[in-house]
Amino acid sequence: MDMAQDSTQEITGLKRWRLILGGEQQGSNGSGGEGMGDELRDGGAGFTDGTGVSLTGHDAQLDMALSALYDKQMYRYGRRSSGKSKGKKRGKGSASRGLASRGADLSPSAPYVAKWLHDIRELFPTSTVQMLQQDAISRLDLEELLAEREMLESVVPDVHLISTLLNYKEMIPEENKDLVRQVISHVVAELMAKLQLHTVQALKGALNKAVRRRHPRVQDINWDATIRKNLQHYQPSLNTIIPEELIGYGRKGRKLKDVILCIDQSGSMAESVIFASVFGAIMASMPALSTRLICFDTSVVDWTDHMSDPVDILWGVQLGGGTDINQAVTYGQSLVHRPDDTIIVVITDLEEGGDSKKMLKRFAELVESGVQVIVLLALSDDGAPSYDQDMAKKLMAMGICCFACTPDKFPDMMAAAINKQDMSLWVSQNIRATHKI
Repeated sequence: MDMAQDSTQEITGLKRWRLILGGEQQGSNGSGGEGMGDELRDGGAGFTDGTGVSLTGHDAQLDMALSALYDKQMYRYGRRSSGKSKGKKRGKGSASRGLASRGADLSPSAPYVAKWLHDIRELFPTSTVQMLQQDAISRLDLEELLAEREMLESVVPDVHLISTLLNYKEMIPEENKDLVRQVISHVVAELMAKLQLHTVQALKGALNKAVRRRHPRVQDINWDATIRKNLQHYQPSLNTIIPEELIGYGRKGRKLKDVILCIDQSGSMAESVIFASVFGAIMASMPALSTRLICFDTSVVDWTDHMSDPVDILWGVQLGGGTDINQAVTYGQSLVHRPDDTIIVVITDLEEGGDSKKMLKRFAELVESGVQVIVLLALSDDGAPSYDQDMAKKLMAMGICCFACTPDKFPDMMAAAINKQDMSLWVSQNIRATHKI
């Protein structure tokens, strides 16, 4: 019994390696499996390489889908094979699937890609489907095909897809733009549902602490809370309590903090624009915060009046073009009315196309005035960001924290900023090494 189990586990492991490595076709045998080539239909011999394992049925369908992408076989995906069609065996030094591509370099067409998109949704879990879609867009140059309705109806919407659609928005036919907006709306709704609760809880907690740390006027002192807080400071000789901290009532309708989000809308920052728009909408819904949202390239657009609908913002931004960070920071500076209670978050890769000396001067002026300035090199789930390291070091020397932030960390980062924590310490404790200077 144990030997049978070991044999089964060994075969399963070899099949997984076979799917990772790809291989050379080993014969044909056809029945069932609509949409697949005869040699890969249920019961077909599939492909083998050094593993000595043949793939049949569901495993063969998985292999066909992976070959279409990583072996650049999309041009023949879904065709019926009229005979043996040898795949290209991996040469010396080639990497595994997902790291290098093999085979013919023929451009895919919409019917085959749409069929492939449909099939991978049936074959793989959603997280894998999203990764395969992202790889297909980058490896097979599918940007133009995303303008076709058949394609748009076949994809699984996610942040990476929206980033691509926004970058190639001008290529989308007028008759498909409503569908694209629906795709964007779907992703935004998912992000709002995922991020809103944590963001609101984190910021409300921070704002409550901010209220307690203020120096209230006499009429605003919460005497009961103040006495309880300062009981340890009771002076027996004076028969009284000498309070070291006064706690006030939170005043309704009062904006405790001003937050200004300045977002670089160059093409490489597309995902950051998406997440920042969603967080802007969440923060705008909180009465204790005054939130403004600015997007910039070589010009500055203030989207504050549209923050309730991130879809409008995303549809309106023009990704790509130059970058004038100095102009954006100058505009942000003009919005500061109470420096000690203002947080400016500039989301940019610091690749300045304008006057870098003036930009650094503006940043220095903000810090000197008491504004809390944070530079996010990226706001996304991607890996280590690409940015101007020299510029980041100069800003760090001014006391401005520069780092990349994942969306799940952004609410806690904002809470730390609202409480005026040591942001350098917060970054060292919460941001992984690849995302900080």
